[in-house]
Amino acid sequence: MKIKAYAKVNISLDVIGKRQDGYHLLEMIMQTIDLYDFVEVAKSEKGIEIVCNKSYVPTDERNLAYKAARLFLDNYNIKSGVKIDIFKNIPVSAGMAGGSTNAAAVLKLMNKVFEVNAPIKELMRLGIKIGADIPYCILGGTALCKGIGENITELEPFNNCILVIVKPSFGVSTKEVYGDLNLELIRKHPKTEVIINAMKRNDLNSICRNMRNVLENVTINKHRVIKSIKVDMLELGAIGSLMSGSGPTVFGIFGDMLTAQRCYDTMKDKYRDVYITRTISSGS
Repeated sequence: MKIKAYAKVNISLDVIGKRQDGYHLLEMIMQTIDLYDFVEVAKSEKGIEIVCNKSYVPTDERNLAYKAARLFLDNYNIKSGVKIDIFKNIPVSAGMAGGSTNAAAVLKLMNKVFEVNAPIKELMRLGIKIGADIPYCILGGTALCKGIGENITELEPFNNCILVIVKPSFGVSTKEVYGDLNLELIRKHPKTEVIINAMKRNDLNSICRNMRNVLENVTINKHRVIKSIKVDMLELGAIGSLMSGSGPTVFGIFGDMLTAQRCYDTMKDKYRDVYITRTISSGS
C-alpha cells in the first residue's frame, strides 16, 4: 500500500514553558501543505528494510520511519517483517516534519497492511513515543497543538492559501535549537487566538500581522540568510513571511498566484529548494 506523506508549516509557534524533564511546552498552529513524499509499505518475512531515493537519508534505526515500524511490530506482537519504500520530495532537516510525516505514514499503512485496525487516536498515542510531531502528522489538516505536541485541537480548515517555500542549502538540528532557546529573552509572542479567528475569516492580512515563531530568536541569530529570505519575500509581494518549525525553511503567504510565481522565479535563481504550494486538509 502506498500513500502521500504531507509536509507541514507552522502558522505560529510559541514556547510557553519548560517541563522538569527538559521538554518545552508549546502552543502552535500547524498546517498541512500540498508538498509530500510517497511512502509504500509491504509485508516481508522478517526484519525492517527501508529504501529511499535520497542517498543521504539514513535507512537504519536512525530513521523515524524505521522507529515507527519497530514500535508497531513490537506493540502488536507481529512476528513478520516489513519493507518500506520512501520517495522523498520534502527537504530534510527543514522544519517541515519530513521525517515525522514518513513515520506517521508508516503507522497508518502498517495498521492497514497487517489488518490491526487500531483507531487513529491509538496510533497517535504510539507516535508520540518517538516524535512530538508524529501525532499531528497522523491527523493532518489545521490544528492547534499544545504540550509537547500531543495535545491537539482540530481547527476549521484553512485551505487554498498560496505559499512560496524556500529551504536554504543547510539543515538545522531541532534539538540544538530548543537547547539554545532562552525563554526569558523572548519579547514577542504570537497572538494565537487572534490568528485562529483570522484564519476562520481567511483574513490573510490579520494572520500575517500576528503570526510569529519564537524559535527565530535562535535560528536567525545563527543563520542570517533566513532573515534575508524573509525580507526578500516581503519585497516580492508576500503579505507575510515566517520560518517554519526550528527552521531553516521560510514560507511566504501570497494573495494571488501571479505574485507568488514571480517570487518563486526570483528565489529559484538563488536557492535550489523552492516550491509553490497551497494549504490543504489532511489529504490521504
